[in-house]
Amino acid sequence: MATSRGSSDAAPRLRGRDFLDMTPGLTEIGHEIDVHDVVPVPSASLQLSTVLDIVGRASELVSGDHAGAILTQGTDTLEEVAYLVDLLWACDEPFVVTGAMRNPTLAGPDGAANLLAAAVVAADPAARGLGVVVAFSDEVHAARWVRKQHSTSLATFGSPNQGPIGHVIESRFTVFNAPRRLPPLACPDPDVAAATRVALYTASFDDDGLLLDGVEESHDGLVVAALGGGHVAASIADRLAAIAQRIPVVLASRTGAGPVLRETYGAVGSEIDLQRRGLLNAGYLDAYKARILLRVLLSTGADREQITAELDRRS
Repeated sequence: MATSRGSSDAAPRLRGRDFLDMTPGLTEIGHEIDVHDVVPVPSASLQLSTVLDIVGRASELVSGDHAGAILTQGTDTLEEVAYLVDLLWACDEPFVVTGAMRNPTLAGPDGAANLLAAAVVAADPAARGLGVVVAFSDEVHAARWVRKQHSTSLATFGSPNQGPIGHVIESRFTVFNAPRRLPPLACPDPDVAAATRVALYTASFDDDGLLLDGVEESHDGLVVAALGGGHVAASIADRLAAIAQRIPVVLASRTGAGPVLRETYGAVGSEIDLQRRGLLNAGYLDAYKARILLRVLLSTGADREQITAELDRRS
């Protein structure tokens, strides 16, 4: 089990073994849990290189005699980290990501229940071949679809475009809707990935576009979290077209659910117009995951044709 933990001034830092000691029922799942502490930082400070290291170490463990892997981390970037691992995870063994919304100093902490659910999933043969999943609040979500949807709710994680793929009830994992497993991407070199920069720009009402100035000089790619089904103000359409001539620009939606349209609206700044100007359609992939995907692809030398193909395959 690879572990990275968020913390606050209200709670002492806990080691992975501390979490195990707090969690009743783990001995009943029939597997011994091996603990590997990674970095004791809030999840907002996690870096891509750390996640690449976790993927490598977890892959080595499951190639031995481990049934699966669990990553516990803070929830702020949990959906992005889970998706990154899913892009690279080449093993049939399950990789389960979980965390907690309430730390142990608060009434009703949820960490132990989530860890138990994650362990149940990781140990269950039914989880083999599912790729990376998130276990939270007794629901199991595919990393490809999961989103953090509330800043404080214990049931914050959901998959608005699909719903959970299964549940953990009475320490049993039931799969209702197994996701289609996609082939993993090549794992990038950590130094190359660290040097690869992808910007995220969110379109908004009465947008002046000033934050786009110079982005093609400072970054290797850009993701636009557009309005609605893939729209921006007409005043910035030319600017995005110019950027798309220099670096890949991916068009996603800021709404949190639903796809970017392809052929419904044709006004300047709408999806038909932006695609004609060279922007690449992210489909159902939200802007945060599109940024992760684009960064991995650029880190491994993918060209525009390959980026387009992967967006079509994974959206």
